[in-house]
Amino acid sequence: MIMSTLIQTDRFVLSETERSAIEHEMHHYEDPRAASIEALKIVQKERGWVPDGAADAIGAILGIPASDVEGVATFYSQIFRQPVGRHVIRVCDSMTCYVGGHESVVAEMQKQLGIGLGQTTTDSRFTLLPVCCLGNCDKAPAVMIDDDTFGDVQPDGVAKLLEAYQ
Repeated sequence: MIMSTLIQTDRFVLSETERSAIEHEMHHYEDPRAASIEALKIVQKERGWVPDGAADAIGAILGIPASDVEGVATFYSQIFRQPVGRHVIRVCDSMTCYVGGHESVVAEMQKQLGIGLGQTTTDSRFTLLPVCCLGNCDKAPAVMIDDDTFGDVQPDGVAKLLEAYQ
């Protein structure tokens, strides 16, 4: 029988896979605080988001205060602190994308998905989020779906773009 060691704080339980990956990752950094973002990404990759209690468990492994981990988790917009859809759509709302037609792209996405910004579809397929910049200013307006970035997105191309992630 294979037994798995679990780290539990309150109701959050860190799996053996997560723990092992975090321990492996922390050895790449002199300061364990620097590994906290990677540790959060490990938990998010396994669960789709970072639940309450994860900061305590990660802090215990890294040997740092949970408040340091929580500070990193709340600072980075790429770390999700609540459940999100299977596909996360990030729509750039920087000044360049705004001037490039961001509002009409967002309106079409909201229409196609039946949700507003910050919401998830009822089937949990998509979450629509605004972001301040995707670094694609030369191809505004820009949209990122999961890890894929698209530039020059136009309202009439939104349906086809979403179909690829059905």
